[in-house]
Amino acid sequence: MTLPRQLSTYALVGVAASLAHYSVLIALVEGAVLTPVPATLAGYIVGGVTSYMLNRRHTFDSDRPHEEAGWRFALVASLGFGLTFLLMSLFVDRFGAPYLPAQLVTTVMVMFVTFGINRAWTFG
Repeated sequence: MTLPRQLSTYALVGVAASLAHYSVLIALVEGAVLTPVPATLAGYIVGGVTSYMLNRRHTFDSDRPHEEAGWRFALVASLGFGLTFLLMSLFVDRFGAPYLPAQLVTTVMVMFVTFGINRAWTFG
């Protein structure tokens, strides 16, 4: 698959994963279960599982065994988790940005970082 097509597929998978993420985020915040930062981290986990399954098959068409790709993906997802925490903490807690626009910017930034690492190392 060409790089532009792979990136667009990754982005579409990201949309699906983000929908899962945002659904959890909004449900937890609007249901007054959690504040935005911990709620977004719970959403990130749900989105991460969705992302692994779809990217492994559709974006990277990887035959790397789950025993290898799984821990690599988890490590990259952990990096993304940390970046999500850092960025959302800065945007929401420090700068007072509304949580949904802050999450949108965070999602795009983290997507580019994780695409590069997943392409080169996790599934490559």
